[in-house]
Amino acid sequence: MTAGTVVLLRHARTAYNAGLRLQGQIDIPLDEVGRWQAEQGATALAASHKASLVVASDLGRASDTAAAYARHVGLEVVTDAGLRERSFGIWEGMTDAEIAERWPDEHAVWRSGGEPPVEGVEPKDVVARRMEEAVLRHAEALSAGETLVVVSHGSAITQAITRLLGLDPATWRGLHGLHNVHWSHLHASAPGAAPAWRLVAHNVGAGYPLDTWQSGPEARQ
Repeated sequence: MTAGTVVLLRHARTAYNAGLRLQGQIDIPLDEVGRWQAEQGATALAASHKASLVVASDLGRASDTAAAYARHVGLEVVTDAGLRERSFGIWEGMTDAEIAERWPDEHAVWRSGGEPPVEGVEPKDVVARRMEEAVLRHAEALSAGETLVVVSHGSAITQAITRLLGLDPATWRGLHGLHNVHWSHLHASAPGAAPAWRLVAHNVGAGYPLDTWQSGPEARQ
């Protein structure tokens, strides 16, 4: 058995998101705008997808975003460390400009889609495998008529979707990353079909203009 629908939701905004700092596995809380995004996104997601199970990365920005949605559907959040963001090692907490200044060659490799030889940077295929394993393990606890909502992180979700679609995360870069509290919807293929999952919708959110979404409720006044 497996869930018929899997929804992968990116967490709400943090101060590091606002400051364009690489978060990785640093446990950064949601900021004020992020808390607003989490509530608005939860309402929108609950209107289109009612989960049977909600699982989240154990990092606070993901589990708190998941909790906002779970309250709407009357569930508790199950946390799973396998759903954490990709580790970026010694780069975590830095801006893109800071990384480029200190590691220009490695930065160029990273921005071109390669694997930078930097301490602690987790290879994309490793991230994809652990994400896929976690998603499928939870999906297999459900039936074809049920929905699994997974709350995770931008890079981790991109690698997971790529692998679930039968593509190579190390080489394929055709998927645009999710905005904060935006989601992707995958549906299980027929038994024996390849790939086993089909992408139905990607980067869906609460319907606000992107500049308003990133600025928060004050931008609406």
